[in-house]
Amino acid sequence: MSPRRRLALAAMLPAAGLAALAGWILAPLPSGLVRFDAPPGVRLEDRTGIELRSTRAADGSLRRWLPLAEIDPDLIAAFVATEDRRFYEHHGVDLPAVVRAVRSNLAAGRVRSGASTIPMQVARMLRPIPRTPLGKLRQALWALRLERHLPRGMILEQYLNRVPLGQGTVGVEAAAALYFGASARDVSLGQAAMLAGLAHAPSSDNPLVSARRARARRAYALTRLVRDGYAPPAAAERARAEPLMEPARDRPFLAPHFTTRVLSWLATDPAAASAGTWRTSLDLGLQSALEAEVRQTVATLGNAGVRQAAAVVLDNRTGQVLAWVGSPDFAADTAGQVDMVVSPRQPGSALKPFVYGLAFDHGYTPASVLADIAHVYQTAGGPYSPRNYDRRYHGPVRAREALASSFNLPAVELTDALTPAAVLATLRRAGFASLTRSAEHYGLGLALGNGDVTLLELANAYRALASGGRWRPSHWRAGASGGEPGQPVMTPAAAALVLDVLADPVARIPGFGLDTPFDFPFPVAAKTGTSRHFTDNWAVAVTGGFTVAVWVGNFDGRPMDGVSGVSGAGPLLHQAVLAAAARVAPGVLPSPASAGAEPVVICRLSGLLAGPECPHATEWFMPGTAPVRVCDWHRGGQVTLPVRYAEWAEQVDAPADLAPRRAVSDSVSADGVLQIISPRDGDRYRVPPGVEPRYATLALRAAGGDPDVPVRWSVDGRRVTRPRWGLTPGAHVVRAERGAERREARIEVAP
Repeated sequence: MSPRRRLALAAMLPAAGLAALAGWILAPLPSGLVRFDAPPGVRLEDRTGIELRSTRAADGSLRRWLPLAEIDPDLIAAFVATEDRRFYEHHGVDLPAVVRAVRSNLAAGRVRSGASTIPMQVARMLRPIPRTPLGKLRQALWALRLERHLPRGMILEQYLNRVPLGQGTVGVEAAAALYFGASARDVSLGQAAMLAGLAHAPSSDNPLVSARRARARRAYALTRLVRDGYAPPAAAERARAEPLMEPARDRPFLAPHFTTRVLSWLATDPAAASAGTWRTSLDLGLQSALEAEVRQTVATLGNAGVRQAAAVVLDNRTGQVLAWVGSPDFAADTAGQVDMVVSPRQPGSALKPFVYGLAFDHGYTPASVLADIAHVYQTAGGPYSPRNYDRRYHGPVRAREALASSFNLPAVELTDALTPAAVLATLRRAGFASLTRSAEHYGLGLALGNGDVTLLELANAYRALASGGRWRPSHWRAGASGGEPGQPVMTPAAAALVLDVLADPVARIPGFGLDTPFDFPFPVAAKTGTSRHFTDNWAVAVTGGFTVAVWVGNFDGRPMDGVSGVSGAGPLLHQAVLAAAARVAPGVLPSPASAGAEPVVICRLSGLLAGPECPHATEWFMPGTAPVRVCDWHRGGQVTLPVRYAEWAEQVDAPADLAPRRAVSDSVSADGVLQIISPRDGDRYRVPPGVEPRYATLALRAAGGDPDVPVRWSVDGRRVTRPRWGLTPGAHVVRAERGAERREARIEVAP
């Protein structure tokens, strides 16, 4: 080859190299290069943004991504002034800084400055580039390429979210949380300067390692901020006087059972792997109130052998979890971490409403007379003889009274008529996925809760009653709409009838008496359940706005000392409902009328159309189910029972006239003396926020005295003609008069 050709070839090689390099810089960036693939730590927040709990990433680092638009401007300015003052002027490589660095390094005989710009640092964060002279060249070329394809704002966002800042923190948001207990959205000038100063040597200069070096780096950053015009000298002087760190605080670990469950859900959700912050549906204020009530319940019932309790609250419209308390103390040895919200146990009578809802959809009505008498059922497992909780038989009872008073035998009779398979299918449609065995396995005892379910399943199933009889899943994420189609459990009319029965304090009296924890100043449908041998207490309350379910018992299955759903779970339910009502409007329960039911006057004993001698009651009936026959049980002042009940009446020595015994009366008292049962003297009440005045009422009830004389009520001297009085803020005197007897109760109503 001639010298001329060799010279021409030598001249072409650099040009070809430059052309190839230019083509590489202009070529599109590799797919996914700037995607934040490293699994971040998870941050869980309550519905208002309060941090509940956070975890580190798989590599032990704390990572939180924050969009550039949300980062405090002082923080952005501090990093630019400290790390790359000409960031907005150069195109990836700062040539004057390179010349200055070369001169400084030669004079010192060692590397003192690398002249790395922010784009060059981002290049090293995105690509594994060794810290060698050749690596520095590759870093510069990648910086040029990034500048060619990415807006400066995106480069800055990548840098501020990827820069290591000591103690395992990656990015300004994680570092601000660790050192200041704050967010990078809002930091002081001194805090911004300290974080920017750490970027030079984060492992050795952070304040947890050396306060002296951290203070020096902060001073350096403040000097740069003043020099470049980002901060006035006076502001920088004030920033120098700021403490390096906020006082050390433990990382939040709130709502532990709930957050533990959410983390387990996230771990199985591939779509959640790249997201760092999750806004949950939890209301931390309500959560704290329920945690206190759960602890108080266990402390109060400790002498009765109660060691644990749990509670959950759901928003009816969206299905969002508002509170979740799995045990009284998460840190109490191994038992404290048992989460009773999702641990299956036998619910006792708490499943009966779904049996009755199915019955209402099969032609039964709240007026249907059911047999609460001794009966032996021949089953595949042998003879089955159910008994009531009070070990008594109540004869002919209307379905309304049987459900509200939670009598066992009528529920078993219905299950036998409807078949256990049909009842089990209804329960599964209601979301009881824990009922995995066959209908033959559960048998007739299914109506009495012999299958294990969870508290969350129970709460969401009752929520379905307030949602027109349609089950929809619950949600833990804020913003969930609850708009899923769901699946029908029962018709809207049947669901409304069940709620109407469970909200009826009069129908509840035969089973629970006058004084129960289920009276509220707004409409509430409530039900309890107690498993065999008193190992589990359950109670559920449904309002128009929310559903509350609670459990009281022992994780190890030890029986409680005679604690029933009314005395155990009932008081906890009462306090939990009031706590929820203080934050969520209770609203109004679906009425039978709105679901198409019609009112009919019936005989309180037979459930037939009332005759002239019958004790009257008004009952709701779905279209086409109202009785057409007039009661023939009452004639000539006597009661003639059907044959099956006549034998029972003789066995228990029942009075000839059953109607007055069945009629609800305020006249029963142990000593015959007039007493005010509700309210009690000294009671204090509070008007729940968001409740319509017509529902903010107090039940007026008395017992004792002459049963033939009606009770006259007055409040502050003004006559009250209805059995409920509208709550009015202030101090009040409630008076009950029956004949010559008079009793007073002094109460107070807070606004």
